[in-house]
Amino acid sequence: MPRLTRDRTTWLAYAQLGLWGFFLYGFGPVVPLLRDEQNTSAAVAGLHSTGIAVGALAGGALFAPVARRYGRGPAVWLGLAGVAAGVAALGVLRPPPATIAAVAVVATFGMMVISGVNVVLTDRHGPAAPAALTEANAVCAGMGILAPLTIGATVDAGLGWRPVTAVEVGLITLVALTALTFRVRLPKRAPATAAAAVPVGAPTVVAAEPAVVPATGPAVVPAGGPAELGSGGRPARPASPRATAADGPATSGRLPRAYWIAWVLMAVTGSIEVCLSLWTADVLRTHAGLSAGGASAAVAAIVCGMFGGRAAGGRAALRWPPVPLLLGAFTVSLAGFALFWASPIGWLAVTGLVVLGLGNALHYPLAISIALAVAGPAADRAAGWSSYSMAVGFGIAPVALGWVADGVGPHPAFLMLPCFIAAAVLLTVRLGRALPPLSAPGRG
Repeated sequence: MPRLTRDRTTWLAYAQLGLWGFFLYGFGPVVPLLRDEQNTSAAVAGLHSTGIAVGALAGGALFAPVARRYGRGPAVWLGLAGVAAGVAALGVLRPPPATIAAVAVVATFGMMVISGVNVVLTDRHGPAAPAALTEANAVCAGMGILAPLTIGATVDAGLGWRPVTAVEVGLITLVALTALTFRVRLPKRAPATAAAAVPVGAPTVVAAEPAVVPATGPAVVPAGGPAELGSGGRPARPASPRATAADGPATSGRLPRAYWIAWVLMAVTGSIEVCLSLWTADVLRTHAGLSAGGASAAVAAIVCGMFGGRAAGGRAALRWPPVPLLLGAFTVSLAGFALFWASPIGWLAVTGLVVLGLGNALHYPLAISIALAVAGPAADRAAGWSSYSMAVGFGIAPVALGWVADGVGPHPAFLMLPCFIAAAVLLTVRLGRALPPLSAPGRG
């Protein structure tokens, strides 16, 4: 079983992703409050998610060239500086076009943080990367618990939601000063072994699909990567002599088919998460009878579930392949959604949200670990492209749900979510078939 060693650089990367989580999970409860403040429709309020999508596209395009020129560590810190600037602007601006633009700025730099942390942890932890990524996202969710609770408290105190933006800026400053004081740095460049992990002509592993994935060493392929990701249950076999690394992403410039299936999967699971983040408070207000402040604070129930799921999921990711774990996670998500959606009682609906969060916990960490594993040495580019999948999910699904909610109400409109879960299950099954055969679980 791979072993996860957490050094100071790892903890810094966890903290940096947590700073993004504080904004992401805090902004969802803010959207209904912004809609009331700006007196707009649900569809117009949903355009803030479109702003996140536009920012994700820009951040995904920026990360790889910035990382190449300045290094991954500086790229992450640049991202956090941009997040602080955008959040500060959001706290003082009022008109809808201005707040949407501020959110786009935050998302642009936030995607740089996500991409940088993902590739740093993948390179640093090799076979234990899925566990490291799951733990990083657990920290992200843990920080996300604080934001809705802070918003609920300030709204109930009559201060509105805007004080939370000052908290975000203060937290970013605190982490930066701590890293400076203790001289903790992220690596500037990718390890040399990653760039040269697969010499031309090296043996490879052939997936069930025509895509060829290089059989790289521990510095590149996480557990659940090409040697372990599939569901075939039989030892990986060598490729034919013609299937060399020259056919793979490292030298051809093309990412394998399994990466693109994982890319679509991330778009679908991102749709689930962002719709819950933006519109759960509305359902709790209109269907479960909670107050505005109570509904905003109750969104933390999802994040609590995600924190617990990711804390336990890090260990599970060291023992079992990602595809079966993902299918189990979608089953838990569906059960939690059914309890939340069907209950008109506040505490029971919130219980459903906790269960839903437990399932959602593993969606993104496992999908991104698969995507980066099959990308091999092209991890920087793959991480940048993964931001585009988030842009698709964040840009389309919440606006569509808001448009439906304007017509039939937020509670019936939420029936879109089981459709997203069903699509995610089908994509995961397809992904399992596209990945290389593996040795039995528990054998590395």
